[in-house]
Amino acid sequence: NGDVTASQTRELRQEITALLQIAQEGRDEVVLRLSTGGGTVTGYGSAAGQLTRLKDAGLKLTVCVEEVAASGGYLMACAADHLIASPFAVLGSIGVISDIPNVYERLRREGVEFQTVTAGKYKRTITPTKKITSEDLAKSKADLEDVLKLFKSWVAQNRPSLDIDSVATGETWYGERALEKGLCDELRTFDDVLLDKLHSGADVFSITYRDPKPNPSQLFSDFASGLLFEEDASLASGSFGTSAMDSLRQFLIRALIANGGKDIASSSLQVPPSSSRNYLGRHENMYMINNDPPTFF
Repeated sequence: NGDVTASQTRELRQEITALLQIAQEGRDEVVLRLSTGGGTVTGYGSAAGQLTRLKDAGLKLTVCVEEVAASGGYLMACAADHLIASPFAVLGSIGVISDIPNVYERLRREGVEFQTVTAGKYKRTITPTKKITSEDLAKSKADLEDVLKLFKSWVAQNRPSLDIDSVATGETWYGERALEKGLCDELRTFDDVLLDKLHSGADVFSITYRDPKPNPSQLFSDFASGLLFEEDASLASGSFGTSAMDSLRQFLIRALIANGGKDIASSSLQVPPSSSRNYLGRHENMYMINNDPPTFF
């Protein structure tokens, strides 16, 4: 479920990094459930680049689109080795758009004038507050066309059988029509894809990334350092006591939270082992398929 800025790329990067440390080429494959209408060029370009890391590592990537993979979403989806869509999923929208309001005329009528100073002929072309010229529009249009060329090149590279000029029109197509156009390889639901993997004898693991909980041992170290600093400062002012107790109280609360509410006195404060398996857990979008599962799972 990607947003306009593809902010989920942060978690995706961590998940793929962890996965690459344990998956084996020729044995494991990845199934990704994708749903997004796209957004910024840089955000979704980065997300698509993360998916290519899987292919570069020799892992088969299957992308399942249940609702929509449009524009930047399709940029990501076509990175798959096998692209599956639900019967009424929306695919396509291979195009680029730039949309910005302009209030120059209204400001002029109100007697307000913006002065923009630039160095570089095209540093500012279209902005909300300047009078737009035909040259500004031509430059912006040329910039969009350059981005579209990159978009089309990426899609054509990843789906060479696709007639890119016939689909790079900004249009979208539903299931059957998308399949006819070559935008996907198969029409199936995500659930059936996973069930088939299970019935074939493969093990299915869901993958997610969660920020690690604060380590109580590190919290104690941080607390001790802060306490000593406060003690030095307090002794210099002749008022040691209250600030140190406040720090101790804050430390105990933080340690209690880090231990999941357990009694600190009876809890282990050891650092958890450094392993990519610490990143594995429940997730609704990414799955690793083990046809010959490793023993440490």
